[in-house]
Amino acid sequence: MTVFGLGNEWRCDDGVGIEVARRVGGRVLEGEPIALVDALADEEDAVVVDAVSSGAEPGTIFRFEAGDEPLPAPLFGASSTHALGLAEAVELARSLGRLPRRVLVYGVEGESFGFGQGLSAPVAEAADRLTQEVRGCTRST
Repeated sequence: MTVFGLGNEWRCDDGVGIEVARRVGGRVLEGEPIALVDALADEEDAVVVDAVSSGAEPGTIFRFEAGDEPLPAPLFGASSTHALGLAEAVELARSLGRLPRRVLVYGVEGESFGFGQGLSAPVAEAADRLTQEVRGCTRST
């Protein structure tokens, strides 16, 4: 199972997916989520981690099985810091027949998406918890 971390580490909490992917030896996809479409094509199972901005408490972790149903666009849609959101990239992969049979998607509610590096305290704590959870997922497959 490959872990993909999305985001932009120069936009504070938007780098949480990258941070988790690096910790577990996954693949970093900086920039637009459209790169995920090709990256998923050769995978049987995948984990994707990205930051979200839904208004929930910073550090909240959302978990979805994208292989079963579409991701909630308001959470992972183009309203993120990306031009094309993760939800649209996953649905494009699905329509092109490139979506793996199992895709676990984690979204971490960010606190700060301004310019700069480093995660806010609640997002850093969530990254610690999520790193452990993702390691458990990758061992059990």
